[in-house]
Amino acid sequence: MLPLLTLFVENSYTYVVVLPSCLSVRRFPLRPGFHRWIPVFLAFLLTFGSIAASASENSNASLDSSETLFSVMTAINACGYDQELEGSDLVRAQVRSEVAKAIAGSDEATAATNEICDFYKEHQQQDWSRELAQYISLALFLQDPPHFTMKATGAELPPDATRLVGFGVLLEKFYQSVKLHDIWLEHRGQYNALIERFHDPLNKMMFDTGIYLRLPSSGYLGRQFTVYLEPMGAPGQINARVYGTDYFVVVSPAGSSTKIDQIRHTYLHYLLDPLSMKRPEAMQRLEPLLDQVRLAPIDQSFRDDISLLVTECLIRAIEARLMPGGKAADERRETTVDNSVQQGYILTRYFYNSLVKFEREPVGCRDAFGAMVNDIDVRAESKRASQIQFADAASPEVLYLPQRPPERLLANAEKRLSAGDSATAQKLAQQALEEHQEDPGRAYFVLAQVATANRDLKGAQDYFQRALEAAKEPKVVAWSHIYLGRIFDLQEERQAAVEHYQAALQASSALPEAKAAAERGLKQPYEPPVAPQPQE
Repeated sequence: MLPLLTLFVENSYTYVVVLPSCLSVRRFPLRPGFHRWIPVFLAFLLTFGSIAASASENSNASLDSSETLFSVMTAINACGYDQELEGSDLVRAQVRSEVAKAIAGSDEATAATNEICDFYKEHQQQDWSRELAQYISLALFLQDPPHFTMKATGAELPPDATRLVGFGVLLEKFYQSVKLHDIWLEHRGQYNALIERFHDPLNKMMFDTGIYLRLPSSGYLGRQFTVYLEPMGAPGQINARVYGTDYFVVVSPAGSSTKIDQIRHTYLHYLLDPLSMKRPEAMQRLEPLLDQVRLAPIDQSFRDDISLLVTECLIRAIEARLMPGGKAADERRETTVDNSVQQGYILTRYFYNSLVKFEREPVGCRDAFGAMVNDIDVRAESKRASQIQFADAASPEVLYLPQRPPERLLANAEKRLSAGDSATAQKLAQQALEEHQEDPGRAYFVLAQVATANRDLKGAQDYFQRALEAAKEPKVVAWSHIYLGRIFDLQEERQAAVEHYQAALQASSALPEAKAAAERGLKQPYEPPVAPQPQE
């Protein structure tokens, strides 16, 4: 795994960017009058931590590979998944060849392969892109090998992964009989080389996006943005998912293509989704606009949820503004905005014009977004939308938005907490406990985070302990131990704190952010971040 960028202010005249890929420090002189940007850089500093901290300790974004994804994708390759094989990275053909030899040389491996391939054929879809998508969704909900148990069950699973329940048991037999772990280890060097190749372009994309929005990439503790590289899939497709507060992008690289624009689309969702969720009253005022997109060819989710539609329109406007080419690209930008509006993203033009004004002001997107939304004239935008001749089809949405049943209480509580609405998050978590229909460990974990936000140390400690007693999900277990370790550090009970950090480390093998936090706790006692001093 590789972390991404760190940015901080060194003095009144320069700011410093540390790029971990090459361990370089780059200084850029500030032009006269540019001092107004210093608060922006200080905001980055406060988000990423102290000047001495490294990017790996502070960034909520990571670039990685996954043995679980590799195992799932290798299994379906062995069963006839051949899409875009000729255009794939060389490692795909090499792995397929080695797996075929292992199957041919073992009766046990042949039997395990026949079982999993029968399952694969029974669950094939006519659309090959959906064929891959359902297995990506499943892989992101499987525990690490060799057992591949599910991280969640029932309504908590994505709908397309629900139909594949049972695959994990067959995958365990396949994994062990063909000695897939040995094949994975043999090709780790090639996977690491892919990660190195992607690292700098991703770093640049995140840096450029953060600077444009004046918005730090890391926000509330526990949110993460992860890009997985998996060359065993078709290189023509990119799969992005959002599960709770975690955002994932799975890319199958080939050649020099890095698909940065598509990855940035999901990254913009990661940065901007909480801004809409934090303003339920403002979103409710805009709901009449949904009547104007009922016949638009956009995904049903955008036609049903005004916050999703608003965020998507803003993202498409940002993407248009970030098109390279300066003034010469203005015509192409205008065409892009018009196409977006004709597909049904009716506020793209409004946000595009608002961003022109935003670019001339020092305020960051987090503060500017509220004014942008509040200034929307619903009647005028409705009238404008009613005159649109919608296109016959819309471009595919990068972020997978499956049709879901009504939102579960705890999923909504976690989103409200991520958006800073701790009062609503507390009510929803308590309701989930009272109804006894959802994971009590997750409910206690939400209540513990609320207590932490309210500086109720005793209440937080009690709820984190309850979460550990009831939780099965590794993320809840790992972060409960980390929080308890920090609480004991604040109480100067170092031995108890170390025990919790060690327990967190054992539970966080597939959670890079939690693993890094546990390792920091073992190195030195936790100290809360210093609050920013008011400007005079």
